[in-house]
Amino acid sequence: MKNSLKIYIAILVLLMAAVVVFEVSQPRPVDWTPTFNESQTKPYALKVLHTELQDAFEDGVEDIRTSPYEYLQATLPYMDTIYSRGPDFVYVDSHFNLDETSVTELLKYVEAGNTAFISSHNFPVVLADTLGLETSYNYAFNQKGSLNLANPELQKDSISVKESTTGMFFSALDSLNTTVLGYQDFKERQINFVSVRFGKGTFLLHTYPYAFTNYYLLKDRNMEYAAGVFSYLPSGKLYFKAKDRQSAVLGNSPLRFINSQPPLRWAWLTGLVTLLVFILFNAKRKQRIIRVIPPVPNTTVDFVKTISNLYYETGDHANLIEKKITYFLEGIRNRYYVDTTQLNEKFVRTLAAKTGKEKKVIAHTVKLISRLAGRTTYTEQDLLRLNRAIEQFHANNNTR
Repeated sequence: MKNSLKIYIAILVLLMAAVVVFEVSQPRPVDWTPTFNESQTKPYALKVLHTELQDAFEDGVEDIRTSPYEYLQATLPYMDTIYSRGPDFVYVDSHFNLDETSVTELLKYVEAGNTAFISSHNFPVVLADTLGLETSYNYAFNQKGSLNLANPELQKDSISVKESTTGMFFSALDSLNTTVLGYQDFKERQINFVSVRFGKGTFLLHTYPYAFTNYYLLKDRNMEYAAGVFSYLPSGKLYFKAKDRQSAVLGNSPLRFINSQPPLRWAWLTGLVTLLVFILFNAKRKQRIIRVIPPVPNTTVDFVKTISNLYYETGDHANLIEKKITYFLEGIRNRYYVDTTQLNEKFVRTLAAKTGKEKKVIAHTVKLISRLAGRTTYTEQDLLRLNRAIEQFHANNNTR
């Protein structure tokens, strides 16, 4: 039986090892999740764009991992609500996730003479209202189309794209301050790239951020389209709105909020370790076999019952009377150190003095023993009288 169990366990281990090897050897599936993360190589991430921007701009790219409000307030000289000239700002994501305070601060920054490039499927209301823009959506699914630039010299850099859900475009513009820079064509031509003057600076707004992801930039000659779009940025240094480090590590994990909070993360890890320890120790206790040892039975009572039944069945009263007298006198000698050779008046006085019992009880017991010792035949009544006398002797604790 033990050998059979070992064979089954070995087969199970081999099967599990085969499954693990098979899974490891399989090519990892492509993760098409749109992360727009500048450090990832996923199809819809921005590692290629981030690398190319660093090479294209003279002073490189500086990543901003906090909100623009926090970063600009802490980094740039800011006097009387007016910023000085600084690096241009680049934001590429599927959704515009900046808070209203950061948008307001970004408006002040651009108004001071800087440029902000934003490519997203949506723009905040405060930004659109300030710049006099209106947007609409093309509710068409799985349509093939193209993106191209308005500049005749850059029209050859157009690219083919596939709109899997909807495409946003500009439906109304402030004609005094806005210049159309590009179009998207999904059965009809729509504006998707504009330049809006604001104060001394400029907003460059683009509605198709997927065009700048790894998947599109590494496809055919699409890199030339991205180069044409970013050629509208002044050469120098860029502020690139990067993903927060914590969210980059956590990704789309269901535990991303717990992992983002150190106390919650430590509580979660402590709970897991505690659960593991409990499972290990509990399993160990459940698996241990404890041999049941029955208690040693007390056979004294059973022995007494057996012997008494034997004497009762045989009716040997003489033997019982002899043994009861012998055991009684033996107890007197061992407990009170009284000589039992002569059962006379002196014996009665001595025993009464040492035991503190009534003299008449002792005399009655001694007299009954002496009378029975001189006989050869006994009845059941003799045995009962002797037993009562001995019990009375042991029960009588009254002093004289």
